[in-house]
Amino acid sequence: MNNFLKQTVASLIGSLLGLFIFCGISTTGLLLLLFAIAASQDVSPVVKDKSVVVFDLSMNITDREPSAGEELQRTLSGNPEDRITLRKVLEAIEKAKQDPKIVGIYLDGTKTTGSNLGFASLKEIRKALEEFRAAGKKVVAYGQDWGKKEYYLSSVADTIALNPLGAIEVNGLSSQQMFLTGALQKFGIGVQVVRVGKFKGAVEPLILNKLSPENREQTQKLLDDVWSEWRTTVGTSRKINPQKLQAIADNQAIVEAPVAKTNGLVDKVAYHDQVVADLKQLTGSEQNDKTFRQVDLLEYSQVINKSSSAARESNNKIAVVYAEGEIVDGSGDDEQVGGDRFAKIFNKIRQDKNIKAVVLRINSPGGSATAAEVMQREVRLTHDIKPVVVSMGDVAASGGYWIASDSSRIFAEPNTITGSIGVFGILFNGQKLANDNGITWDVVKTARYADNQTVSRPKSPQELALYQRSVNRIYSLFLNKVSQGRKLPAQKVAEIAQGRIWSGVAAKQIGLVDEIGGLNAAVQYAAKKANLGNNWQLKEYPKENSLNEIFFGKAVEEASAKLKIQGQKIKASAPLTAEFQKLQQELETFQSMNDPNGIYARLPFNLKIE
Repeated sequence: MNNFLKQTVASLIGSLLGLFIFCGISTTGLLLLLFAIAASQDVSPVVKDKSVVVFDLSMNITDREPSAGEELQRTLSGNPEDRITLRKVLEAIEKAKQDPKIVGIYLDGTKTTGSNLGFASLKEIRKALEEFRAAGKKVVAYGQDWGKKEYYLSSVADTIALNPLGAIEVNGLSSQQMFLTGALQKFGIGVQVVRVGKFKGAVEPLILNKLSPENREQTQKLLDDVWSEWRTTVGTSRKINPQKLQAIADNQAIVEAPVAKTNGLVDKVAYHDQVVADLKQLTGSEQNDKTFRQVDLLEYSQVINKSSSAARESNNKIAVVYAEGEIVDGSGDDEQVGGDRFAKIFNKIRQDKNIKAVVLRINSPGGSATAAEVMQREVRLTHDIKPVVVSMGDVAASGGYWIASDSSRIFAEPNTITGSIGVFGILFNGQKLANDNGITWDVVKTARYADNQTVSRPKSPQELALYQRSVNRIYSLFLNKVSQGRKLPAQKVAEIAQGRIWSGVAAKQIGLVDEIGGLNAAVQYAAKKANLGNNWQLKEYPKENSLNEIFFGKAVEEASAKLKIQGQKIKASAPLTAEFQKLQQELETFQSMNDPNGIYARLPFNLKIE
C-alpha cells in the first residue's frame, strides 16, 4: 500500500509541476504543496507483531542516495522506481534482527529482472542475513528462475523453495569482451595507443580482435577467485561440497526444480501459495487471510530505530563519501565521480571540526588520471589530520585504487575487483574515413609539433614518443603513490602493477588491501580509529540538492536533458538487444573520457562477470 501511495504521489507531483509551469501558479503555492506532500510521506510505517520483512531481490540497490535531479527525472517521467542504498539495506536487516516484532525475512525471487549488484555487495548483504539467522530468526527464500547472483544470496536461507517449473543457473562465471577493432577499420577510423603495463587490457578492444594472453590470464585468475568464493560460500550454507557444485556447473548448468532438490540446492519444490501458507504459519496469520503479516524492506528501512547510527544524535560525525561511477575531469554528472567536485567535498570535510573520521566508499572502474590525482591529493591532506578509511565495493580499480592508496586502512570483500595499476592514452584519427569520402587537409605551422593534436592524420613516431613519455611519467607517479601509501617496496609494487586486476582476497595477499570486510566494518574501524566509542553519527556525501536547487537551479536542467534522451537508450529485453546495449555502454565510456592530457587509469572497458 505504501509503495502504491508513493507512486501515486510521484505521478501527482509530475502532473502538478507541469500544471504550475503552464498555468503560472505562484512559486509560494508550489513550495507549500511540495512541503505538504513531503510531510505526508515522512511517517514511520506501523509494524505489526510477528511480521516478516519482504526483500524483493530485483530492487535497485546503490551505494549513494539518488540526487534531486535523478528523483525529479523519474517523477516527471511517470516511472518512479523503488531504490534503496546498500547501507539502508544493511541497517534494515540489523534493525530487524533486534526488533521483537520481526520474526523473519522473506527473500522474494519471483521477479526475473535480476540483481544490479556485484558479488562484493551481495557478500555484505549475505553476511547481514547470516547474523540475522544467528539471532534465532528465520530467512525464507522463494524463486522461479534464479541466476547465480540471486541464488548466491538466497542460499543463506533456512528454507529455500523453488517453483516446480523453475530452475537455478549454476554454470560458472564468464566475462565476454566486445572488440571494436574491425568496425573501426571498416569505417576508416585510425587508432594509436600508448600504455604502460602488459596487463593494461583497457585498450585491447580498439586494437585487437581477441584477448591478449596477458589479459586472458588476469581475467581467468579473477574469475577463478570469484567462482571459488561462490562455491565455498554456497557450499557451506547448503552443506554441499564445492567439488560437487563444480560438477553440477560442468554437467548440468541449468538445474531444474526436481533435480535442484535432489542435489540439495533447495529444500522444497513448491508453488507460491504454498510458500505463502508457510509464511502465514510463521507469522501466526489466519489461513483465510489474503497473505501473511509483512512489511516491505523499503518501508521498513524508514522505521525509526533510536539505537541505530542513522538515528543517533551526536556532534561527532563520521563522513561517508560515495565515489560511485566513472572518474572524470571537472564536476561530472550524478552518475560520475567528478574530480573537482569530490576534491571540494574533501576540502570541506577536512575543515569541519565536527567530522572526526572519513569513510571513502569506492565503486569505480577508474577513468581520468588527472581527476584521480586531484582527488587523491585532497584525500591525502585529509588523512594527515583525521582518519580516512576506504571501503571498496564491487570494483575499485585503476583510478579507483589511485584515490584509495593513501588512507588509514583499506577494506575489500573477497570478490571485489581491484588493482589495475597502469595507465594508457588513446589517439584517434579520421584520415582514411575522410579521404574515402573526398575530404583532405593541409596545414601551415610554426613548429614541428604545432599540430600534434590533430585528428586528420596518424601520429608520427616522434609524436608517439612524446605521448609515451607522458604516460610513463603518470605511471611512475602512480607506482610511487601506491608504494608510499601502502608502505611497499617500489620493486614489489612494480611487479604487482602492470595494469593487472586482482580479486579482493588476492589483493590482500599481496598487500594492496588491509582487511576483508564491507562498508559497516569500515565505519566501525573509523569510529575506533577516532576513539569515538558509540558517540558518533554518520554524515553522507555528496549531499542532496535543496528544494530551491531542485526547482530553480541546475537540477531541473539536468533532469530535462536526461528526459529528452531517455527514449533513445536501448533496453536489454533479448540477448541480441543486450549485445547492442554493451556496444552503447562502450561508446558512452568513450564520451566520458575527458582527461585534459588524454591519459587514463581505468579498468578494461566495462568488465562484466556473468
